[in-house]
Amino acid sequence: MDEKKPRKSAARRRIDWSDVRRRFDLAWARAARTEQPSPAEVSAILEARAATLARALDAGSQGATIDVLDFVLAHERYAVEARYVREVSLLDNLTPLPCTPEFVLGIMNVRGRILSVLDIRKFFGLPEKGITDLNRIIVLESGAMVFGILADEIGYVRSLPVTAMQGPSPSLAGISEQYLMGVMPDGLVVLDAGALLTDETMIVQDHVEERAG
Repeated sequence: MDEKKPRKSAARRRIDWSDVRRRFDLAWARAARTEQPSPAEVSAILEARAATLARALDAGSQGATIDVLDFVLAHERYAVEARYVREVSLLDNLTPLPCTPEFVLGIMNVRGRILSVLDIRKFFGLPEKGITDLNRIIVLESGAMVFGILADEIGYVRSLPVTAMQGPSPSLAGISEQYLMGVMPDGLVVLDAGALLTDETMIVQDHVEERAG
């Protein structure tokens, strides 16, 4: 017995999607005219939507985190946002610069680029610790501004919950609030690298020209 292959129905027609959409729109318009919510219902719907949106925004802010690189400076733990960290380098072949502020250690060559190296302990007025072979340079960058800051030890990159940050404590005397993002419950001080990178006092060239003049 010969097996016959199923044939496609000749009666099958192409779907006219534009006609389907037109009929759907007409039906929706009729339903909207006959089932218009009252002003009280409209108000209730809007309030419910606003409450839902507020909960979503609140949940989003509670879950917000920032990635930071932590380091040790003068026996204290600090961190800067990782997005401003270009690299970490050894403190090597540092050349002192005359006519510069005390917090400017000097300049050094980092991958073919001459960068100024700053000791933010002196910038903030923190207790100093002698330079050792373990010292590192954290190279910070934002736009055209690039410089290195001294660190005694480098930690690692990690995420911190924004809502856990607290305001500065009295023990942070010397560090202005404009350079602080906050303090974590474990004592980690999160510095505002963006504020440091936009501070005109960090521009070494201007200091040199000013003293020379």
